[in-house]
Formats: sequence, C-alpha cells, structure tokens
Amino acid sequence: MISACDSRLVSAIHPSPCCEPRRGYGRPDMLLLHYTGMMSCERAIDWLSRPEARVSCHYVIDVDGTITQMVAEDQRAWHAGVSAWAGETDINSCSVGFEIHNPGHDQGYPEFPEAQMVAVEALAADVVRRWSIAPERVLAHSDVAPARKIDPGEKFDWRRLAAAGIGLWVPPVPIDPTDEGFAPGARDDMIATAQDLLRCYGYAIETTGEIDIATSLVLAAFQRHFRPARVDGRLDPSTLATIERLLAALGRQEPLDNA
Repeated sequence: MISACDSRLVSAIHPSPCCEPRRGYGRPDMLLLHYTGMMSCERAIDWLSRPEARVSCHYVIDVDGTITQMVAEDQRAWHAGVSAWAGETDINSCSVGFEIHNPGHDQGYPEFPEAQMVAVEALAADVVRRWSIAPERVLAHSDVAPARKIDPGEKFDWRRLAAAGIGLWVPPVPIDPTDEGFAPGARDDMIATAQDLLRCYGYAIETTGEIDIATSLVLAAFQRHFRPARVDGRLDPSTLATIERLLAALGRQEPLDNA
C-alpha cells in the first residue's frame, strides 16, 4: 500500500490494493495514458480502489487538475490489461499508468480542459524525468491494446506534450480528401510495407499484406495518436507518410520482433 507521494504535484493519496511488485523490472520505462471512461472522477477513484475491481493505476488526474496517487511508482499497478508493445506483453510491469478523467466516447467524449492538461503535462514531465522514460515510450492505452481500447482518444493533445519534451510527435502529413485509402479486405504491397513500419515502431501487428481486422484496429490506434484528423482504420497516403515521418524522427529502420 502506498504511504507517501512520489511527486510533489500530488494533491491526495487514495490507496488501491490492486498492485504488486513489478515482475522482472527494477524500474518503469514506459508512461501509459488512459481516460477513466466514467461520469465522475470520484466514481473512478472509488472503483480503482476496490479489491473486486482488480484494476488500478498510479495516478488519477481530475478535470480541475487535482492529482490523486493510488499506487506507488515502484509497484505494478493493474491498468494495461492484455496488451503488448515492442515485444513486451507485461505492460503493467514496465509502465507508470495515468487515468485522466474523461467520461469517454460512450458518454459524449468532451474536450480535455486546460487545467487538466496543465496537470497532466507537469506530472508527465516529472515522471519522465525521474525514470528517464524515452519519448517513444510515452503511449496511449489504445497503442498497446488496439483490439480492446480507444483511450485517451483523438481529442487528447499529444502534440502539446511533445512540445514540452514528453513523448514523440511529428506533424501529420496532410490528408487528401479524395483518397479514402485501402478499405477492410484490401490487399497490396503498400499494406505490407505499412505493417512492417508499424511493427518497427512498436505496434503488435503481423505482416499479412491485407487490411484485416487486426490491421484496421492498429491503424486506427496509430491515427488516434499521430493523425487524429481522420480516424478510420484505413491505410491512406497520409497515414503511411506519417508513419514514415515518425520513424525517421526516431531514427529506426528495422522492424522489431513483436508480431
């Protein structure tokens, strides 16, 4: 159980029993961002603190910027679920998890207010600095679990965080409104190339050369994070070029073995 704050930015401690020692990791090397998907932050914190919920996080950030810590950073919080990134499948053990209060897509999906984003930015900067988390390891829940999750979603301001030195961002390549891209079921060498590049960045995806269900979900996850103007799970020139631009910024060329 947590007994002291890990960050001076924390306003309150509300311990969750849903945690344990990290498995095989002495320290976290990833920051994973979620939204609560509940109507009030109080309800979210209550649920995250119940043993029967079997879910938790390290921090909850309310719309007014209030930060509540629930699990110590050196502990394994249960926030990622079934997930994978760059060959790693125990994302809980390698990450610090933020739950950013927002009712979510099923309940109106409002904008993330300024006070909340200020708090997220400050806390993320603090966590990234103390644990030396690389920019490409600041991720969305939807990035590591594209078949299950869509949070924090296309309204979250990743560009703002990157401007503050948190996470990796490149300007998305403009969308050609006349090119809708490859639809589900399409097959093409360009699709295989995109799958290779997405795997190179860290997404768990196989190279099939087809817009199958898994590929469409990964493309949508990528778009939510890096090309939010149109999230449709299709492969269009804008999406492919944005993937290439992101990898060029990272300096990575070879696919990771995480299919």
